[in-house]
Amino acid sequence: MNDTRGALLGPAEIRDLAGRLGVRPTKTLGQNFVHDGGTVRKIVRTADVQPGERVVEIGPGLGSLTLGLLEAGASVVAVEIDPVLAGRLPTTVADHVADLGDRLVVVGADALDVTSLPGEPPTALVANLPYNVAVPVLLTFLERFDSLQRVLVMVQAEVADRLAAQPGNRTYGVPSVKAAWYASARRAGTVGRAVFWPVPNVDSALVALERREPPETTATREQVFAVVDAAFAQRRKMLRSALAGVAGSAAAAAAALQAAGVDPQARGETLDVAAFARVAEQLSASRDVSARADGERPGTVDA
Repeated sequence: MNDTRGALLGPAEIRDLAGRLGVRPTKTLGQNFVHDGGTVRKIVRTADVQPGERVVEIGPGLGSLTLGLLEAGASVVAVEIDPVLAGRLPTTVADHVADLGDRLVVVGADALDVTSLPGEPPTALVANLPYNVAVPVLLTFLERFDSLQRVLVMVQAEVADRLAAQPGNRTYGVPSVKAAWYASARRAGTVGRAVFWPVPNVDSALVALERREPPETTATREQVFAVVDAAFAQRRKMLRSALAGVAGSAAAAAAALQAAGVDPQARGETLDVAAFARVAEQLSASRDVSARADGERPGTVDA
């Protein structure tokens, strides 16, 4: 790998580049650009990016992290929704690390709309995710790209806590369970506000995820996630009440919970993803039984 240290973007260059492009960071797109090279390299090190590895980056912005990933020897496919930023990124890379530009591919699109990526399937996702869409983007990419084995994302600290929370924790909720379907998650560090431009009014943190197999179940992912959504829609409710809508009644919910080995009076925050899968499986089985019973009932005949 060529020595390209010193090629990262600094505070003055970030502002100058944004000014020349007419880019004003917007809350709508959740844009906060990292201008500290030390932070960029910390992210790349924590992500354990390997030379030659295919990495997908979401929301590269002005290119701070992109340059760091290329510096580490990665091959990068960058997904950027802003057409001005997407169009400029190859030039920024050429200006700083001209000999590494052939390892960058830019996809100008909303990450939530991306269903395929050019080139070799990525094995890692490394990104400073826009705060306003961090969770849906993360879950969407884990769902659509099963080649992803590792993820390291920078998100709002509160979101990081939710993603990494374990059952029984007050921050445990829908993001925690859905992320756990795909991977194990942990907080991997904090990031100070001063390394961003503009300076955000919230703290940031790194979350690392390692891909694993989902729980063994006959229920589909959609069925499990529907149970998770219902369980936390009114998190103060006991599960027998919270799941009454998806089960058809509180009694049916209680029966499915008991069959799954879950206390009907428990609350969603106490269940891990495997328990939610068992509940979804029992609810699906009970619906199948009911459907077969309805089909076997004789119809009425007019006199």
